[in-house]
Amino acid sequence: MDVLLEKRSSQLAILSIATSNPRNRYSQQEIYALACKYSEFYRSPRVQQVFMNSDIEYRHLYLDIESFDGLETADELHERYRRGAMTIAKEAIEKCLAAGGVDVEDIDCIIAVSCTGYLCPGLSSLLGKELGMRNNVQRADLLGMGCAGAMSGLQRAYDFVKAYPNKKALLIAVEICSACYFLDDSLETVVGNAICADGAAAVVVAMGEQETIPKIVGFETYLEPSYIDSVGFEQRQGKLRIILSKDIRDLAGGLACKLIDQMLKSYGVTKEQISHWILHSGGRKVIDSMQREIGLTDQQVRHSKYVLNNFGNMSSPTVLFVLQETLRGSNDVKPKHGTMGIMLALGPGLAIEGALLQW
Repeated sequence: MDVLLEKRSSQLAILSIATSNPRNRYSQQEIYALACKYSEFYRSPRVQQVFMNSDIEYRHLYLDIESFDGLETADELHERYRRGAMTIAKEAIEKCLAAGGVDVEDIDCIIAVSCTGYLCPGLSSLLGKELGMRNNVQRADLLGMGCAGAMSGLQRAYDFVKAYPNKKALLIAVEICSACYFLDDSLETVVGNAICADGAAAVVVAMGEQETIPKIVGFETYLEPSYIDSVGFEQRQGKLRIILSKDIRDLAGGLACKLIDQMLKSYGVTKEQISHWILHSGGRKVIDSMQREIGLTDQQVRHSKYVLNNFGNMSSPTVLFVLQETLRGSNDVKPKHGTMGIMLALGPGLAIEGALLQW
């Protein structure tokens, strides 16, 4: 089986990975107190419970609580998104290139993923200029993919390298969720404000032979369009307002199982052969739903829970944070040569996006 999978993957791999967050890190209590300053509704015991029972201890936000004005205009939110996204995306990319021993001029394609702001020229162009990339670097910007965006971006990077095996692709997923807060008297915006955070993650995809890096065997998608209105963003007063149905937390596990079943069948693998589960940290109940339905132990979802606890849900880059924690694992639990993993994230569409990895 290992030989078959190795042949299918053609050694196309995630060569390096790195993450970045805004410098300002706040406790969940600090963020809740900040929200209460601007909304009477947030002072209710019910809303406090949502914040305090989220299993989130800390989040990084691209703002300074001391000078923050909770009455930002749409233009001010957009400008904060642009500055924040460029700052942490550049840092994640530079760390990722250094980790892989890759020079910026070696990158042939940059794919930028984001859903918390809109820029034209897009992040791929702006970062290309900022980093001094070659004049003939190929670019792509993926918008509106939500929390599953990094998985779709990873597939586009895979497709590029598969078509051009001697080239390298760079994926950057970056979100400034703090530039999308919306205060009203609905629980869905409460949940969004209680769990979302800012972060960036970058990976280099290329041909690689090292045993310590994950090879990409393939991808799988499962769409449930009947729930297309259940998660995403809408525009109100020129601002982005989160759409987050409570149904998502209950649907996550069942949809994940459908994708996993398809993937295992497609690649001739059994669930028992999967050693690593790299699950998007969508929220406490989302992780619990996937753990319960897939049948995983606490140990198998520890990295997802660690990321949620220390970073919150950063939308698209979050699953790459979980992958990084998996790769960092202590000596006795680091992925070993020949082991396999499934990485997946849930996003608007309603979609589950997954990848099968092998070390």
